[in-house]
Amino acid sequence: MASASAESKSLTYLLFLLLRALSFAVLCSSSAHPAYDDAPSFGVAATCGAKAEPKVLRREEYAGGRIIDITHYYRADMPSFESDEGVGQFLWLPKSMKNGSLSNNSEMKLPSHTGTHVDAPGHFFQHYFEAGFDVDSLDLEVLNGPALLVDVPRDKNITAEVMESLHIPRGVRRVLFRTLNTDRKLMWKKEFDTSYVGFTKDGAEWLVDNTDIKLVGIDYLSVAAYDDLVFPHLAFLENREVILVEALKLENVEAGIYSVHCLTLRLRGAEGSPIRCILIK
Repeated sequence: MASASAESKSLTYLLFLLLRALSFAVLCSSSAHPAYDDAPSFGVAATCGAKAEPKVLRREEYAGGRIIDITHYYRADMPSFESDEGVGQFLWLPKSMKNGSLSNNSEMKLPSHTGTHVDAPGHFFQHYFEAGFDVDSLDLEVLNGPALLVDVPRDKNITAEVMESLHIPRGVRRVLFRTLNTDRKLMWKKEFDTSYVGFTKDGAEWLVDNTDIKLVGIDYLSVAAYDDLVFPHLAFLENREVILVEALKLENVEAGIYSVHCLTLRLRGAEGSPIRCILIK
């Protein structure tokens, strides 16, 4: 009986080793390329006979979905205003460890109104530009706080009629407007699309005159409709009280109340800046 028991334990141990070896082989084969969708998410890219390397984990949500990133990541085929070629190359690596440098050091060049960004009063008012009303002068209290995400009727620009139909109550200071731009995935297309949805002059004026909104967010490169490009900006920026945040990433986010947090680069002298925006439930 003792011999049978020992033999059984030996077989169990051998079976355990075999299963472990098979599992390791499957892990190595399925994670050979980190781009594969079925690669296991263990925090490292394990390969047979090689040291495990850290695995990049890119997320749109954090803290179990409580924090949502509504910023578009920069890429060469991101749309650029009035261009069919997209942003193009914007990042270079002049100093590379691979080429003998002590560290990797990148350089970046792109327009200040690229991707998710903010407008300062000097964007459309020369006297404000000369007086120094730049992105470094913007009120961080306006850029951070309770916000309402609303869905705009999909068949028209944001006119005074549309603004009135949204029934945004007094006291709401930050509103993110999700439009047909999100449905059409315009920020994911390289070619600039002049048919995007934006504010008209009367829509911007209605907002300024009839609401307490001080932060206006929208889901394409300009808050103003292409056929009415100047006057909505003038209406919003004239009193230096409204901050415009453009090209927000609002896919798969439920309409409702959030805490929004947007931070600009401290670019003194600049009328626009890339911005990182998040929503917190």
